[in-house]
Amino acid sequence: MLKSKLLHPEILRVLGSSGHFSQVLIADGNYPFVSKSGLGATRVFLNLTPGIPKTTDVLAALLDAIPVQEATIMQIPNGEKASIHDEYLTMLPEGTPVTRLERYAFYDAVCSPMTSLIIATAETRRFANLLLTIGVVKLEQNECY
Repeated sequence: MLKSKLLHPEILRVLGSSGHFSQVLIADGNYPFVSKSGLGATRVFLNLTPGIPKTTDVLAALLDAIPVQEATIMQIPNGEKASIHDEYLTMLPEGTPVTRLERYAFYDAVCSPMTSLIIATAETRRFANLLLTIGVVKLEQNECY
């Protein structure tokens, strides 16, 4: 039995084989999963019914399982900030650098060979896509795993 909050076997498998600088996309329900994902990325479809699960549900589970080095969010075309972005900022570890990319630059970042996992959610809020870069596990003060 696992003690982690994250129990999904395929997500755990991919995270376990991902390393430092690998990327994980938590995608909203409008993300073009087929055309805007890298060839090597594993796609996991959790989108059960509108709103279940939300991107924030998936983020909470991932934060329990991986260190996050940085995050990238998709900007709204008119330059405004999506309200969910503030929610992400409160959930991410303090001091996590956050980059904002316009839609097509965001798609390019996701299509990078560094993206190992794409998780489809049923998030109904627009521009709720979040790309996480996996960091290193710190064992002791100046030691990395």
